[in-house]
Amino acid sequence: MPVVTRPIISRRRFLQYASAAAAAFPQSGGAALPVPAGRRIMSDDSAVLRSTFTQAGERMIHALVSVLPAPRQAPPVVLVHGLALSGQYMVPTADELAPHYHVLVPDFPGFGDSEKPSRALDVPLLADALAGWMETVGCPRAALLGNSFGCQIIVDFAARYPHLVACAVLQGPTTPPDERSWLMQFIRWQQNSQYNPPKMGKVAGIDYAKCGITRALATFEFSLRDEPEEKLAAIQAPTLVVRGAKDPICRQYWAERVAAALPNGRLEIIPDVAHTLVFTSPEALVSVSRPFIDAVTR
Repeated sequence: MPVVTRPIISRRRFLQYASAAAAAFPQSGGAALPVPAGRRIMSDDSAVLRSTFTQAGERMIHALVSVLPAPRQAPPVVLVHGLALSGQYMVPTADELAPHYHVLVPDFPGFGDSEKPSRALDVPLLADALAGWMETVGCPRAALLGNSFGCQIIVDFAARYPHLVACAVLQGPTTPPDERSWLMQFIRWQQNSQYNPPKMGKVAGIDYAKCGITRALATFEFSLRDEPEEKLAAIQAPTLVVRGAKDPICRQYWAERVAAALPNGRLEIIPDVAHTLVFTSPEALVSVSRPFIDAVTR
């Protein structure tokens, strides 16, 4: 039976929800707010990552890069962050992966410490930016691991840049067609918030300040308009879909649908965890991701 996609929310209702959501974001317009010194709390906590800045095309891209020597046969692993965030909240997972792979955690244009374009970028443009950055830094075929909205970027990227993808891990991919509305996602975010520790809120607050409310909300609208299910069949790289059993954002039926639609997909369920595994449960995430990456790349 065909799936009926719920219409995108009306502009009037969008503005109503955006106004309500604005209280959760710093009031910065489209620009990034200045962040006080010493507030890069996650990368400063890591002993195995360093900040790098690379001119990739028209934009300066910030990334965290592991400094530990990786096994020669191991593929590079690129972590792909979620909506309105940066690579900072993925540091716990990067730390777990760094002894085994060369890990790179870029901030997309407009987010984190990367350059801020004058307008928000949609999913294909973000995927293009990732491809341009990988080619600039000389990153060959990589294993890509994304969380939430980052999975949408990986899906678009893997479908159009197969030569850069060795394999992919989609952790908590968004969003099922019948829940692509501001209201439903607001409900799902609220349901997921109980599983995030206070430190995640601090990290997110800093990242929201850097991207600004206008960019955050515009990117969210792009995420709702994206249709990843239409691109899955084009992905030839082995792909692991990972869902936390308590994840209210990536529902079980959606995770199963994504995995089934992939030509070379599989699904792994991690018990007793929710949506933001890259921050809250890095050991559990790596425990299923590492065997998969090793099996399909070596």
